[in-house]
Amino acid sequence: MKKIQQKIEIKPLSVLRQAIRGVTPNIAVKTRRIGGSTHQVSIAIRSTQGKALAIYWLLGASQKRPNRNMAFKLSSKLVDAAKGSGDIIRKKEETHRMAEANRAFAHFR
Repeated sequence: MKKIQQKIEIKPLSVLRQAIRGVTPNIAVKTRRIGGSTHQVSIAIRSTQGKALAIYWLLGASQKRPNRNMAFKLSSKLVDAAKGSGDIIRKKEETHRMAEANRAFAHFR
């Protein structure tokens, strides 16, 4: 939280909330095997599951960055996500695009 306070003059708790809210997905794809083929089926995600997935993505992306300590890496990812940029936002959009593209298989739920 101190690192976020140093980077931006906004309250760090609001940056954390905004980052998690911005990264939380609404829908996702799940692999289902029907007959002899495998389909990517789009499913709706509950808010708690979406928040858990968003936190998992934030921590995973922070761990992949080289060199610095974890506090610095996580604070920079949170600030990027709060601003609406970065690779985590891209991952959320990619997940939504995959779910939209495979909407035809929604009846396999």
